[in-house]
Amino acid sequence: MNKMHAPLRVFGLLIVLTLAVFSPAQTQPFPAAAQRSPAPPQVLPPDFDALVARVMKTFEVPGMAVAVVKHGKVVLAKGYGVRKVGEPAPVDAQTLFGIASNTKAFTATALGLLVEEGKIEWDAPVIDYLPWFQMSDPYITREMTVRDLLVHRSGLGEGAGDLLLWPKTTYTRNEIVRRLRFLPIAGKFRYGYAYDNILYLVAGEVIQAASGKPWEDFIAERILKRVGMASSRPRVAADLAGLNIAVPYTRVGSGLAPRPLEENDSMNPAGGILSCAEDMARWMLVHLNEGRLADGTRLFSERTERELTSPVTPIPVSAPPPELAGQRMGFHGYALGFRVNDYRGRWLVGHTGSVNSYFSRLIMVPELELGVAVMIDRESSQAYNSVIYAVLDRAMGAPPTDWTGAYVKVRDRARARAAETVQKAEAKRDPALKPSLPLAGYAGAYEDAWYGPIVITLEGAGEAAHLVMSFARTPGMIGDMEPWSRETFVVRWRDRAQNADAYVTFTLDPDGAIVEARMKAVSPDTDTSFDFQDLRLKPARKRP
Repeated sequence: MNKMHAPLRVFGLLIVLTLAVFSPAQTQPFPAAAQRSPAPPQVLPPDFDALVARVMKTFEVPGMAVAVVKHGKVVLAKGYGVRKVGEPAPVDAQTLFGIASNTKAFTATALGLLVEEGKIEWDAPVIDYLPWFQMSDPYITREMTVRDLLVHRSGLGEGAGDLLLWPKTTYTRNEIVRRLRFLPIAGKFRYGYAYDNILYLVAGEVIQAASGKPWEDFIAERILKRVGMASSRPRVAADLAGLNIAVPYTRVGSGLAPRPLEENDSMNPAGGILSCAEDMARWMLVHLNEGRLADGTRLFSERTERELTSPVTPIPVSAPPPELAGQRMGFHGYALGFRVNDYRGRWLVGHTGSVNSYFSRLIMVPELELGVAVMIDRESSQAYNSVIYAVLDRAMGAPPTDWTGAYVKVRDRARARAAETVQKAEAKRDPALKPSLPLAGYAGAYEDAWYGPIVITLEGAGEAAHLVMSFARTPGMIGDMEPWSRETFVVRWRDRAQNADAYVTFTLDPDGAIVEARMKAVSPDTDTSFDFQDLRLKPARKRP
């Protein structure tokens, strides 16, 4: 779901330098309407459809939807490609895609509506609304506010707890939130940026407690219906039979394989909405018009728009690859469900999203009254960025850049580095170093404090005997374990579309008893939602 690593040591100086800029009470991020400079009359690059076709071919994207709005009007809401490989049904303006973490802005907006109604306060403690809420640190439990839930400064590690959400688990949303008390704190509270998804589930519980309606019902009735997002759905786990929906694909070996259209409702407040080009255009228009709907009424106030889009947590800025030098940021921060940064001297508000091979990005340029959203059914941020930056450059009157070619170079270099990492590990491996115990000695029930039960079994006999790891609450995570070196094995998931093979290393005491097992991803390309590194697998105690 779009994690971004932030070294904590840089935050002291960064927060001091940016305190005035990032104070929600003082920030006025958007120029007033009267001060907005006119944009060039042309928004779409010449031969835009040909550009999209090239991007889709280059990055192997079966289906794409693009929405562009300008000066309160829809410039483009269009689909490209097909909904399913091998079938003729085209992607159109109503074709649904998972928007993943772009859902977070809807959750934040829902909280804003409740703030306007006086049912909650941004800076009131979460325990005022969820008395049972608990983090592993009592101080953070007491001090965590509604605003803190949205801005990735909780002290949790990067992507902490994501394995409770993805791949699809049998945990309910309430069960996941209650397991927060077992997640270790990795950093200082309100000190540094570390992206998480799990606290947006807490936000969903706050919405239900304050409104009396589940998050899905509140979003459907109070936002989607009022905005006119008639095709959109607040859950990926909805009945999808007969819907106009794009099938997600991932690379397996040398080709693309479809992913099953399934998720559970537990993850919805962090990334569960399905939407389309037509509806995302409407959504951007509401925010660019500071909460005003097409009929002139308001969904929310201008003050709420300022709250939603005013940066709270600074994000350190790093230099982009040389091919993307033109995208270097002067500042970067996280607001309430939105990221905020600059591009070519303009203030951008937006977010990215990735779940189950659906990728999306939304960018708004308030000063130009411009919004661009791209959704695809393939895991390729290079694809949506190639389209978005071409539109931004055209709208800003900048010289055109071959972003597609630039992203190919960046992608290929990243793939080569990942392959090199795996190859170096293989070269260091000494296959002669066998496990200390017979395979049956590693089998058994294990328990992680926050994830829960994980089982290792011995299957087969003789030379065919091997260990199998199963995440008990994640039906799709079953993998065959191969001895690697000494006490380390590699688990290769039977669902190869996960692309998340992992090392499993056991620690033994002097008597040869297993103390714990630790895991980490084999490839640096593994999605950070597979937060294997946070697991501490302990042999489960046998009940009397």
